[in-house]
Amino acid sequence: MPMNRRCLLFSCLAVLMTTPLGAMAAAQAGGQHAAEVDPRIGTGGDGHLFPGATVPFGMIQLSPDTAMPDFKHAYKWAAGYQYNDPTIMGFSHTHFSGSGHSDLGDVLVMPIAGDVKLDPGDEKVPGSGYRSRFDHATEVEQPGYYAVTLADYGVRAELTASQRVGWHRYTFPVGKPAHLLLDLRPSIYDYQGKVLWSNLQVQADGTITGCRTTRGWAPGRELCFAMRFNQPMTSRELYNRETDLVYKGFKGPGNQQEDANAQNGRALVGVFDFGELKQPLLVKVAISPVSEANAIANLDQDGQGWNFDAHRTDATAAWNKALAPIDADGTPVQRTQFYTALYHSMIAPNLAMDVNGEFRGPDHQVHKASGFDFYSSWSMWDVYRAQQPLLILLHPDRTADFVRSLIASQQASPFGMLPVWAYQGLETWCMTGYHAVAIIADAYIKGVRGFDADKAMKAMVSTATYGNYGDLADYMKLGYVPIDKEVEGGSKTQEYAYDDWAIAQMAKAMGKNDIYATFEKRSTNWRNVWDPKTGFMRAKLSNGQFREPFDPASAGYGDDYTEANAWQYSWYVPQDVAGLITAFGGDKAFTDKLDQMFDAKVDPAIFKDVEDITGLIGWYAHGNEPSHHIAYLYDYAGEPWKTQQRLKQVMDNEYGPGPAGLIGNDDLGQMSAWYIFTALGFYPVTPASTEYAIGRPFLPRAAIHLSNGHTFTITASPMDDAHPYVGAVTLNGKPLDRVYLRHADILAGGELHFTMQAEPNKTWGTAISARPTAMSPYTK
Repeated sequence: MPMNRRCLLFSCLAVLMTTPLGAMAAAQAGGQHAAEVDPRIGTGGDGHLFPGATVPFGMIQLSPDTAMPDFKHAYKWAAGYQYNDPTIMGFSHTHFSGSGHSDLGDVLVMPIAGDVKLDPGDEKVPGSGYRSRFDHATEVEQPGYYAVTLADYGVRAELTASQRVGWHRYTFPVGKPAHLLLDLRPSIYDYQGKVLWSNLQVQADGTITGCRTTRGWAPGRELCFAMRFNQPMTSRELYNRETDLVYKGFKGPGNQQEDANAQNGRALVGVFDFGELKQPLLVKVAISPVSEANAIANLDQDGQGWNFDAHRTDATAAWNKALAPIDADGTPVQRTQFYTALYHSMIAPNLAMDVNGEFRGPDHQVHKASGFDFYSSWSMWDVYRAQQPLLILLHPDRTADFVRSLIASQQASPFGMLPVWAYQGLETWCMTGYHAVAIIADAYIKGVRGFDADKAMKAMVSTATYGNYGDLADYMKLGYVPIDKEVEGGSKTQEYAYDDWAIAQMAKAMGKNDIYATFEKRSTNWRNVWDPKTGFMRAKLSNGQFREPFDPASAGYGDDYTEANAWQYSWYVPQDVAGLITAFGGDKAFTDKLDQMFDAKVDPAIFKDVEDITGLIGWYAHGNEPSHHIAYLYDYAGEPWKTQQRLKQVMDNEYGPGPAGLIGNDDLGQMSAWYIFTALGFYPVTPASTEYAIGRPFLPRAAIHLSNGHTFTITASPMDDAHPYVGAVTLNGKPLDRVYLRHADILAGGELHFTMQAEPNKTWGTAISARPTAMSPYTK
């Protein structure tokens, strides 16, 4: 539900109390930006973020789980944690970062002091199971580190992470026997019933290993693990708890006899006993998407020694390095929000490859990467817009591995398709479009190399011509996706057309003129779903007629659009904004319609059955990605001051400090990346072009330290709420009359300075020649 995200006095004070001003000053002076991150932001409401320990783009996301409800009720627990929940049921090793869908939550462990219960129990009934109450006052959330006191056991739990290993330190109360419970039943997709098979065994050297196969979002996903302790076990019990487990009409055989060495089944629990401990119990866990042997190898290589504090220090250092490319000034609250957003933009995609190079592909087979790290966790529909462009700017070397990973996935795909929404190498087919092509093209156009461009182009064309995907067959034949053949045909036509344009841009840059001509022509297909009579994009039937009846406010599965309505998707032609302006009837008609959208009085209840449409400003819905570029479109129609005005509305109302600081799912870093670009003062409206639309900055100064050794600095003065508009802009001391930056401008280094003022400047950036480039000639 929409919430006001303004910085209220008490929430600002909370940020200041948890991040001492001295620490902030030290971080600013020494580039130690991890100290300014607050991982709690987005862990409440619909942010779907987790507060636990991970390293940049790491395989491990070790975090507390407060609930794992059944799939029908799992939406708010997509990351396993909701800030307002009263109990913790354990700590698992894999989590999505801000996704709109649930799964993972693998290898859940719970330290227990005293009597052991084998099931999590009811959070409303203390002592009914192994879960424990906790108090947020005992939590510590930092990049790469999480700690909490489990009140029911008096156990202090501390977590940190490296690339493939989760590190635990549990301090037990004196005089009570210490146990560690391992539960292989839970899945964030559904607590019970999604495990197809699992095994658990104690190796001769005391290493605990196991695997499980789940029927979750990616059916048949396999994950294995290896676990070791720094203390000898005094005893252990392995259970198969299938008593009440019913799956597709099959009821388990009931509690099987406990075993000390091995169990197989679909509801396995292990309890490892350590007696009364005089020192903390340390646990290290490695995972593998391939095998137990690989998990052991990962643990042997990445999990050496028992120095928890050293690994915590290494995790902090990894985050400081990842965050180092931007030094930003601002108030303490601004800096916390900025560096937290930057942190969240660098959690995914995730390493999905073992130390020997093996990974699981979309064909469920084992493949081997050579010369690059394989990454997965791709929410393509979201991250191509801003998160991946941000990483191209800040970490282009990492982007080269991302592109090689996409190509490797396509080569392993039974359908010759690039990933659509993939994790741990497997495909879910969630969402629409084939936006991996935009990520690859954006990287190539902006100069990223280190991957085989010819292989990439073949993968892109193969994806865009696979007729069975999303009714591409009819799209290629008719020039649109017919709604009587494929749901959401309107928005799918628009998205395919943009992706086609991205392919064309890379083909043109590579000199592949035949491919360029084919996909440049396809990129104009958006015109086939434009209805000049209503002034909206609409889905067509196979006979060429628009579907009736038509309501531009309607949204939901089976409608013309994906997670949106006509008010939101009718602006989606990022490759040809000039053509869209002409279709609307010129500049004034275009901006008048934009104003009408933002200023509309809309009851949020209209979207009560569409979970992702949140953060409403009129019909604009910042909580979902189709709206993310819209505020910048005034730039293209000669009214950049309105872009500046709308951006302030969004920044004031959709982002804030504290757990409820995100109005919608972060979607693997997209919401956060939008914030970063907008705070800096520009945004990639059209990935696969070299231009960024200029908005207005929200920080007095920010310096981007580029991988080529140059620094690009953005400054603004006066920077306060009394001066919300851009009066003038200079680039390296010379007046900048255009309302866009080129990628080359940034890479060259220098200074972009904004002079801010109280009233709109209605002459700056209004000329046609000043506007961002688009395909079609401008028509007034």
